[in-house]
Amino acid sequence: MNSLSLDGESLTLEQVAAIAGATPGEATVVLSPGAVGRVRRAQQAIIELIARGEIVYGITTGFGAFKDRIIEPDQVEQLQRNIVMSHAVGVGEPFDRPTVRALMLIRANTLAKGHSGIRLETLNLLLDMLNRGVHPVIPSQGSLGASGDLAPLAHMALVLIGEGEAEFEGQVWPGAEALRRAGLMPTVLAAKEGLALTNGTAVMSALGALVVNQAEQLSCIADAAGCLSLEALHGTSLAFDERIQAVRPHPRQVDCARHLRQLLDGSDFTRHHDPYNVQDAYTLRCIPQVHGAVRDAIAYARWVIEIELNAATDNPLLFFEGNEVVVLSGGNFHGEPVAIAMDYLAMALTELGNISERRITRLTDEASNAHVLPAFLIKHGGLNSGFMLVQYTAAALTSENKVLAHPASVDTIPTSANMEDHVSMGCTAARQVCQILDNLERILALELMAAAQGVGFRHEELGPSAQLGRGTRVAYELVRQHVPFLENDAIMYPYIEAVRQLIADGTLARSIAGALREGG
Repeated sequence: MNSLSLDGESLTLEQVAAIAGATPGEATVVLSPGAVGRVRRAQQAIIELIARGEIVYGITTGFGAFKDRIIEPDQVEQLQRNIVMSHAVGVGEPFDRPTVRALMLIRANTLAKGHSGIRLETLNLLLDMLNRGVHPVIPSQGSLGASGDLAPLAHMALVLIGEGEAEFEGQVWPGAEALRRAGLMPTVLAAKEGLALTNGTAVMSALGALVVNQAEQLSCIADAAGCLSLEALHGTSLAFDERIQAVRPHPRQVDCARHLRQLLDGSDFTRHHDPYNVQDAYTLRCIPQVHGAVRDAIAYARWVIEIELNAATDNPLLFFEGNEVVVLSGGNFHGEPVAIAMDYLAMALTELGNISERRITRLTDEASNAHVLPAFLIKHGGLNSGFMLVQYTAAALTSENKVLAHPASVDTIPTSANMEDHVSMGCTAARQVCQILDNLERILALELMAAAQGVGFRHEELGPSAQLGRGTRVAYELVRQHVPFLENDAIMYPYIEAVRQLIADGTLARSIAGALREGG
C-alpha cells in the first residue's frame, strides 16, 4: 500500500493493519476530494453558528456536567484547548506504535465524514503526523469507553497543540519539538475541535481492529496445531467428515471441518476405521465444534469493528438539510457495541487456549494417550523431564486468560456528577482481549512444539517416508527449522519464542495457506 485515501466510509481492517505496521514514508494517507468538501462545509457551519450566537453543546457551553455553563465567544478557543489539557489524565504503559498509528488513522477517518466540525488544516496536521511518523505518547489506562476514549485521545490531541510527548525517529520528544523535527507546526484549536479530537471510540476500535486481524490468523494456526496433535496421537479424522457437519450446519463449524480435512489431506499418521477405537477424546474429536464457535465470535467482532471504523462517534454531530445545518446531541461515543464484541472475542480466544492446553496434556501424559507417546515426550524419563514444564506454562497462561476473560462490559461506574451514569468499559475490554491473544500465541507455540516432538516419535514407528498432511507438513517443517527433536533435556525458552514469532509475524499462517492453495 503506497497511498490510502480516506473518505470516512470505506476504511477496512486490512488497511488499518497495513498503516499500523507501516514505517514513515512507506505509505501516505490523504483525504479524498469528497471528504475535503464535507469537512469544509462542517467547518463553515460552526463559524456561522457562533456568529449567530447560538447555544450549542461543547461549542458555546462547557462539557459533561458543565453543559449548562455558557461560554463567551472570545473564550471559545480557550475552551477547546482546556478540554484537551484537562482530559489528558491517562496513566500506565503507553500504547505501542502500531496501536497509536491505528487510532490516529481511525480518528482521522471519522472526522473525514464531515459531521464533526473540525477544520481542514487541523485534520491535515493529524495526517501529516501519521505520515511523517510523529507518534503521540498515549498512556493505555484511563478510558471508560464513554464519552468514548476521552483520556487517551486527549493525549493524542496534546501533540497537535505542541504539548504532551511524541515519539519521532525512535526517540521521545516534547510535542512541540517532535513536530519541529518533522517539519510541522502546532495549531491553535478552533471551536469544536478539541471535542472532535477527543470524543469518540478510536482507541478501542484500533485495538479491536488489530486484535481481530491477528485472531483470524490464530484461528487457522489453532486448526493446524490441533491437527498436528491429532497426528502425533494417532487420532482419526473421521469426526471431521462433512456429513456430520451438514446435519448441524453452523457455517463456521462447516468451514473449520473443511479446513481440518485440507490440513490432514494425504496424512499417513491418522487412524483409519478401527472397530476397537472408534472415537477420540473431545479435544480432538470436537475441534470443528469448538474452533468453529470461536470463528463465529471472531466474525462478529470483525462485523462490529468494520462498522465502527466508518462511524461518526463524537458529540454533538452536524447534519445538513438543504441550506440548513442541524446540530444534534446523542450518544454515538458510547462504546457498548465494541465492548460486548471484545468481551465475546475474549471468551472465545480463551476457549481456544483451553482446548489447546488440554491437547498438550494429552500429548505429555502417556496414560491419557494410551502409551502412543512416551511420558512427557522424552526418552529416558526420570533423568529427563522433557515437556513436563511445557504443560505447566500452558496451564499458567490458560488460567491467566480465564481471569482476563471476565467481561468488562458488565461493569459500569457513573462519572461527571452522574451525568455520564453508564459507561461501556470498551477500552478495558479491548485491552484484555489483546493480553489474551498474546497468551494464546504462546499456548499455540507450546502445542506446536509438543506435537512436533510427538510426531518425531511417530516417525520412529512409521519410518522416515511416512507423510504428514498437506498443511500439517508445512507447520511441522517450519517448527523443525527452529526447534530440533529433543533427545535429552534442553533449554526451551528460546525455542518457545522462535515458534511464537512464526505465529505472530504471520509466517506460519501464510505458509500453511500457500500449501493448501497449491494442493487445490
